[in-house]
Amino acid sequence: MKGNWIGTIVRFIVSAIVLMLVAYLLPGIKVAGFTGALIAAIVIAIIGYIVESVLGDKVSPRSRGLVGFITAAIVIYVAQFIIPNWLSVSVLGALLAALVIGIVDAVVPTEIR
Repeated sequence: MKGNWIGTIVRFIVSAIVLMLVAYLLPGIKVAGFTGALIAAIVIAIIGYIVESVLGDKVSPRSRGLVGFITAAIVIYVAQFIIPNWLSVSVLGALLAALVIGIVDAVVPTEIR
C-alpha cells in the first residue's frame, strides 16, 4: 500500500514537471510555478478520471486516437476554469499541450512514471 502512494506522488511530480516544461516551451499555456503545475496536474487527473468514468475508456488519452487527443485538450482547457490562479490556457495551448503530453506519455508510459 505504501508503494502505491509513493508511485502516485512520483507520477504527479513528473506530470507537474512535464506541464511546467510544456508551459515554458509552448505558447498559450501558463502555470504559476511548480505549485501551480502540481495543482494543475492533480486537477487534470481528476477531471480526466471523471470523464473516463462517465464516457468510458474510448475517450481516454491512452487510446492514442483522435478522440483521446481532443478529450485531453478539452480536459486541459477546462482545468483552467477550476484553478484560474494557477493555470491559464488558450485553445491552441490546450491542443499543443495535449500533443506534447501525449508524445511524452508514449515515450514514458504512465505505468512506468
